[in-house]
Amino acid sequence: MDQSFWMARWRQGQTGWHLPHPNPLLVKYWDALALPPGAQVFVPLCGKSEDMVWLAQQGYRGLGNELCQQAVAAFFAEQGLEPTREALNHQQIRWQAGPYTLIEGDFFRLTPTLTAQVSAVYDRAALVALPPPQRAQYARALRQLVPAGSGYLLISLEGPVAEQVGPPFSVPEREIRRLFAALPSLQHRAVHPHVRKGENWEEHVWLGRF
Repeated sequence: MDQSFWMARWRQGQTGWHLPHPNPLLVKYWDALALPPGAQVFVPLCGKSEDMVWLAQQGYRGLGNELCQQAVAAFFAEQGLEPTREALNHQQIRWQAGPYTLIEGDFFRLTPTLTAQVSAVYDRAALVALPPPQRAQYARALRQLVPAGSGYLLISLEGPVAEQVGPPFSVPEREIRRLFAALPSLQHRAVHPHVRKGENWEEHVWLGRF
């Protein structure tokens, strides 16, 4: 699954993963991280997520990363904001307005200097967007990017064993435990039913610290 796949999905409006409202599980479990007011929250593969808006309404600063320029521009436009744009290099652009900073570019090319102020990571759409070969790379990169002690709220999906069509992909509990074995504090907190394309899936909530 390459970058052109995601560009095409945004261009064609095939963004079924986007929710027009904050994710209910974010709202339900966020306070468990007990972050101080004004803390910066990293949202990888953020798209134009309403979750960042909700986080800002709770008093936090959002740091998003998104590959597709169309999604980044749409996020600011829909919030009625006119962001500044700064080219960090020939592959990354930093968009900024209000409590939001979005880094346009490939997640795997981010550097720790860009995430040095992060106090927590919220992942509802990143891990489940990646096919199996990229998940271990993602988990390693996340550990390298995020300052030690940062909180982590992960919402994963698990579907029928035979279901391999994605994104989003089914990521079994055992795989998450393997991917994040270096995070002993990561706890499996809850399971919620989720229906996708008529199939019975589950949303799993994980909380911990890096």
